[in-house]
Amino acid sequence: MHIRPAAILRAVVVLLVDAAALLLLSELLPGLTFDGAGAALGTAAGVGLLNAFLWPLLARLTVPLSVLTLGLGALALNGALVALVIAAIPGAHVDDWGTGIAVSLGLAVLTALLSALLAIQEDESWYRNVVRRQARRRGGAAESDVPGVVFLEIDGLAHDVLRRALRDGNAPTLSRWLREGTHHLAGWETDWSSQTGACQAGLLHGNNHDMPAFRWWEKDRGAPIVTNHPKDAAELERRHSDGNGLLHEDGASRANILSGDAVHSMLTMSTVLHRRRPIGRDYSAYFARPYAVARTLAGVGAEVIRERRAQAAQRRRDVHPRIRRSREYAVMRAFATVIQLDLQVAAVVGDMFAGRPVIYTTFLAYDEVAHHSGIERPDALAVLAKLDHEIGRVAAAAADAPRPYRLVVLSDHGQSQGATFLQRYETTLEELVRSLCEATDVHSETGEEDGAAAYMRAGLTELARDDTAAARAADRAQRRMEAPPEDAADGLPDLSVMASGNLGLISLPREPGRVTLERLERLHPRLLPTLREHPGIAFALVRSERHGALALGAHGTHYLDERRVEGEDPLAGFGPNAADHLRRTDAFPHCPDVMVNSTYWDETGEVAAFEELVGSHGGLGGTQSHPFVMHPADLPWPDEPVVGAERVHRVLRGWLARLGQTAYSSSPSPAESTRTSTSGARSAT
Repeated sequence: MHIRPAAILRAVVVLLVDAAALLLLSELLPGLTFDGAGAALGTAAGVGLLNAFLWPLLARLTVPLSVLTLGLGALALNGALVALVIAAIPGAHVDDWGTGIAVSLGLAVLTALLSALLAIQEDESWYRNVVRRQARRRGGAAESDVPGVVFLEIDGLAHDVLRRALRDGNAPTLSRWLREGTHHLAGWETDWSSQTGACQAGLLHGNNHDMPAFRWWEKDRGAPIVTNHPKDAAELERRHSDGNGLLHEDGASRANILSGDAVHSMLTMSTVLHRRRPIGRDYSAYFARPYAVARTLAGVGAEVIRERRAQAAQRRRDVHPRIRRSREYAVMRAFATVIQLDLQVAAVVGDMFAGRPVIYTTFLAYDEVAHHSGIERPDALAVLAKLDHEIGRVAAAAADAPRPYRLVVLSDHGQSQGATFLQRYETTLEELVRSLCEATDVHSETGEEDGAAAYMRAGLTELARDDTAAARAADRAQRRMEAPPEDAADGLPDLSVMASGNLGLISLPREPGRVTLERLERLHPRLLPTLREHPGIAFALVRSERHGALALGAHGTHYLDERRVEGEDPLAGFGPNAADHLRRTDAFPHCPDVMVNSTYWDETGEVAAFEELVGSHGGLGGTQSHPFVMHPADLPWPDEPVVGAERVHRVLRGWLARLGQTAYSSSPSPAESTRTSTSGARSAT
């Protein structure tokens, strides 16, 4: 094996940096002493050998503990091992285990700082060596001239927000690609349900039929369905997959809601409950990195501090709209922006070194922060810049992969900003509907704290699939994290009111089938008049026995099936495809009895979320319905407007076929049959 002189030089520099860091720590920690520089150098060498050879063997056993404790548990173990190394070096002394933990953490932080000052490219070295070794352990990869495609989704990033970020220097990697002409930027339009579940079903499976929102009540099952709950995600994939999804040909799904029929899956909601193969290898590839746990902990701590400072700055400057952000959210934000991000980037690079033909991952971090901070607030844009940097790393690693790769960066939807419905009107949608229906037994559900927390639970669930002691520990930890089940109601609730951003869903679970306008008027005569006249509600979708689907507004009605408007069109401010979107949703078997969309204030570009979120998505209004695709210049994008995630799926599939991936040569057909619209923008080309 040939060892490059540059690698030897780098190893020597890292050893000297570590020794200098240890000497500095000995001045700061009373329990750590060295007789001289030689003892510090020997300790640095010993700790380096420990982390190079022994720690990777232990990493897999500590993965569940590391994920659950955000690195604290594995740090404690690493500290004990560091203390043993120090005790074995002549001229070095450590008092106790606690000092060993402090040395482990301090050494990681100081080494990172000194490495940055000396421009030591440790991250790139790790991606090119450690992850590649992990991929080769999984069986190696055959060389191929057929290009693979890596789809990098930035969850919740709107087309217009990205354009401003490109202009203002908040996405320098993507901006460079556009300037150099290697990529082009295109926009597209989501269906009415502008949220990850429906959009990814369309993107990955070519079929998002009968998905009216992120969460909805299903009368035939007598229960709600929530897209990012693993059991529900698995059920949704069962309904929408034909086994021929975007990733079916030896593809990899990393941190998505649905799998696209991928063979290789990690942190994917629809597959975490299904045993396929030991999953710990995917996680240990990340934790095998020397000092990874300690540096992760430092990163988590820095992110928590960053979040608390950002929240304090909004209060101090009296920024509006804003919401209260809990300490628990700060930890979940740190998980999304540090741990999950590092895990999925490591997994994607490993997939490339394994030569997988199609890879799809969803970066949650921007969406998580934009929900709570605002879509273009400083901390949201800082996270976007971090994602841009990670995308650059993926692109750099692709140069060493066993096949050429094309990188496609896209979003599944955008977000729209605004003060919430509760902030504007001092009542929630659930409280309003409850009072109008005089109901006592109401099922209500929102998802203010559901994003990163759901993925953390999913990671623990996934680890618990392995039949190992570590997996059993993860299973116990995951069960402790789960909220205790609520006592079952005596039969069905009177009312279900659920929220997906600025989209509200109202159902009467005890009433069979779709409750019509006429029956609603008899059962709850105050409900529809109040909803349609409320200043925070733009329109309500209901079905009439006589007229079919109706969009009811304060000053007019859009007769969707009859294609006529009486009075002022309540859909006028929501784009030329709004009526098509509503007609399609109205035809869904699980369309709620009433769907309401909040008002959109065009002057400020704001909506009123029915959840306590500053940035929201799920309905119509503003940039939430307008995501983007940044694609290689030689892969064509349609000239006509692209509407609906199913249409985007066909474009992506066409690219794979164009690049020579013959498994994607035939066009999928199930998605097209679900369309009820005759709009030219929706027709296949």
